[in-house]
Amino acid sequence: MNTQQLESFIQVAENLNFAHAAALLNVTQSAVSRQIHALEEELDTKLFYRTTRTVTLTPEGIIFLEHAKQILGQLQIATARIQHRSNLTARILRIGCESQADLLFLSEILENCRPCIHAFHPFLKVIPHRALMTLFYQGELDVLFVFREHLPIKNEILFTELRQVPLCCVLPQNHPYGEKESIRVEDLFTESLVACNSYTIPAQAVELQNLVAQHITPENIYVSENPQVALALVRAGYGCCILPQSPDTRDGLLYRPLQGTQLLPYGMSYNRSSSNGLLKEFLAVARQAAQI
Repeated sequence: MNTQQLESFIQVAENLNFAHAAALLNVTQSAVSRQIHALEEELDTKLFYRTTRTVTLTPEGIIFLEHAKQILGQLQIATARIQHRSNLTARILRIGCESQADLLFLSEILENCRPCIHAFHPFLKVIPHRALMTLFYQGELDVLFVFREHLPIKNEILFTELRQVPLCCVLPQNHPYGEKESIRVEDLFTESLVACNSYTIPAQAVELQNLVAQHITPENIYVSENPQVALALVRAGYGCCILPQSPDTRDGLLYRPLQGTQLLPYGMSYNRSSSNGLLKEFLAVARQAAQI
């Protein structure tokens, strides 16, 4: 395995187009194909589904993409340090997130880390839920920002709650329900629904989606694959959706708590046996930022 293979794989995986990848790498399309073929032979697995018209990642390709990025990223860091002969030792913490909301919450913590933690280099991964969990349990992430219910119970895995998030009805601007402080689930039976089909959605939200969907005709239900798509549909006026409250108050949407729902514990998860000494410092700053 070499850097050319990894670079070719990453470009094809991110663009899902061999010709475009070749142009970005300034090589021929056949050269990219050879690198991918050699990589698949070495790994003894298929990384892409290819037809004459489409290119998509296989499940193995999705998992390997994050490994490839990490390997190439670490190699680039090492190369830069050697070339510049820096005396500063970068202290890297690998942090996993699965949504824009995670990043918004994390940004305040990272801001507080800058003056407190010497040579702190956060290495952020924002990837789908299943891939994120795989990397976390393989020990390739130091800390994970997640809802508590998304963590399988394991003795070595610890969870620190940083806040409790209300479950909300998300509405477009100027919706009549925006004048209410909270909304009953029954109020949604006469609305159009944007349902979110994603592993990142808490079980309580899924249950309420299903309940509301039973009272709505199929033509008034719009299905999305992730929260970002759901919010885009709500913003466009297709209906309302049921999601945890977002920390972003500038997204042009209205979040109204749903009556009779429980607050959702949200925080960071990490392995008690982690060998990364930076983790303890980061956890202390995160707790202070959340005023724990």
